[in-house]
Amino acid sequence: MLIGEVARRSGVSARMLRHYDTLGLVRPTGRTVGGYREYSAEDIRRIFHVESLRTLGLSLREIGRALEDPAFTPSDLVGDLIRRTEERLRRDQELLERLRTVDASTQSGWQGVLRIVELLHGLNSPSAARRQQTVLAPTEDVPVPTELLAAAVLAESDPNVAGALRWALARAEGDPVANVASGAYSDNVEIRRRAVRAIAELPESPSANTVLADALGDSDPAVRRNAALALGARGATAAVPTLVAMVVEGTNDVDAAEILGALSLDPANAAQILTALADELAAPTANSGVRIRLAQALAELPATIARDLLQQLTSDDDPPVALIATAFLHTLNNR
Repeated sequence: MLIGEVARRSGVSARMLRHYDTLGLVRPTGRTVGGYREYSAEDIRRIFHVESLRTLGLSLREIGRALEDPAFTPSDLVGDLIRRTEERLRRDQELLERLRTVDASTQSGWQGVLRIVELLHGLNSPSAARRQQTVLAPTEDVPVPTELLAAAVLAESDPNVAGALRWALARAEGDPVANVASGAYSDNVEIRRRAVRAIAELPESPSANTVLADALGDSDPAVRRNAALALGARGATAAVPTLVAMVVEGTNDVDAAEILGALSLDPANAAQILTALADELAAPTANSGVRIRLAQALAELPATIARDLLQQLTSDDDPPVALIATAFLHTLNNR
């Protein structure tokens, strides 16, 4: 079969067939009297093999090796193709996200678009210092898209850069809670921590409080603590059990005690908080350190409700506990 007919039947152009011949990839087994290429049925079968392997992303050199080397193992090559394809998809996904970010920024002029692209490059820099500089640099009257900041907040591991990003997110236009809230429900605990901490630093809103209230039931203690500190500071009594647990555990116990004190100024909350602290004092696991921290928390409450429990602690069997409780009671009485 001559080259023109092979091209028509195979869908491979005559030019490509000549290229295959030059490379030694598919050489026609015969020639006509006039010197034209003549392909056998086996040659045509090899052409289809070549085309099939090309659809997998193999180069012509790799195809030649696959067809000629008896010791060739396709699994290694296929594994390499998978890795290359995954990397290409990752780059394409990054490009797609960049394009979406630019599109969402509603920039009408090239200067605005270029500024957004610069921000994207800066926030994706491997240098933490460069990322932080990008966040804090003047925006030249081009607001940073909230979606871009939210994505960066959820991905950032460096504490200094993360702090700058949360600061910028709290000042961004639009609804930052909506853009970062999904992270609070991520399967990745690090993303949940970043999301809840960011929302805790945003202005109070019903949507923010809803996400933080859900976070009180998170399996991760750090997520629960950040949510409790934020909600407690906003007057939410749902945070009380977690705040009391923080006092007992000694994690951010001073902050938790101060918030419990502020909440107890409302008579409707005082009894709940006092009961929770009293229950912990009576627990068999309340060692000396726990009792000291609970005494400190009691000292933050109004004297009228905390005095009796502190008076009991002044007679504690552990001298340091009794001494500290006495000092707190004295301070409370003189407040």
